[in-house]
Amino acid sequence: MIDAHHHVWDLSVRDQDWITGPALAPLRRDFAIGDLPAAANGVTATVLVQTVTVREETPEFLALAEAHGLIAAVVGWTDLTASSAAEDLAALRAAPGGGYLRGVRHQVQGEADPRWLCRDDVRAGLRAVGEAGLVYELLTLPHQLPAAIETVTALPGTAFVLDHCSKPPVASGGLEPWAGLVRELAARPNVTCKLSGLVTEADWATWTVEDLRPYAETVLEAFGPERVMFGSDWPVCLLAAPYEDVLGTARALTAGLSAAERDDVFGGVAARVYGIG
Repeated sequence: MIDAHHHVWDLSVRDQDWITGPALAPLRRDFAIGDLPAAANGVTATVLVQTVTVREETPEFLALAEAHGLIAAVVGWTDLTASSAAEDLAALRAAPGGGYLRGVRHQVQGEADPRWLCRDDVRAGLRAVGEAGLVYELLTLPHQLPAAIETVTALPGTAFVLDHCSKPPVASGGLEPWAGLVRELAARPNVTCKLSGLVTEADWATWTVEDLRPYAETVLEAFGPERVMFGSDWPVCLLAAPYEDVLGTARALTAGLSAAERDDVFGGVAARVYGIG
């Protein structure tokens, strides 16, 4: 079983400047790989994902993966808008632990321009990601999905992964236009989706599995289980639920699938996307 999405951070090394305000206060402490309760819950491999747009973080994560057998892949960060993007990716892959680099992510959700993904310099960087044999992870909000659809269509040679189902409005219970846009994105064969992050889009204190079900079913129907993978989003998930509850919720949401389909969601898809043996 693979957890395809988690984080770690050490505040003595680097601030996580997105952790602001009293609501996020539980996250304002260190979270180390030894704190991750994945192995205790049957997880045999994980994908460690970037948290900040800082060059130094990715080499640190690659070294961490080399030192800890649980981490099987790293999704890092590089400046996609730089003319040196291809060279920068090559340098990361040549660094200690560089063989663990399997993808790149940028916090598109924080970009003011809803069409940031459509910029020429960004697309040149995304093309370099694809040419390097890496995946690009889409961290988007629903209103940014049209630009994601255009970009994924324009770059069929790059493999994309949609993080957190593009953060649907679970707390309000709305489905559209998110659901229609996700279906349109899923029609592109070069995109897979993470069944992750839903608990923190719900009401943290009162959410139920049934609150999440319409969003999980939309994603599973649109992408098919062969293009959906489980991710815990630990430790961010702790705002709404402990690790074992997030995993149990994902199992409940996929209970209607066949055994082979569940195997895909909880390991097979991530193994294929990230090249995990």
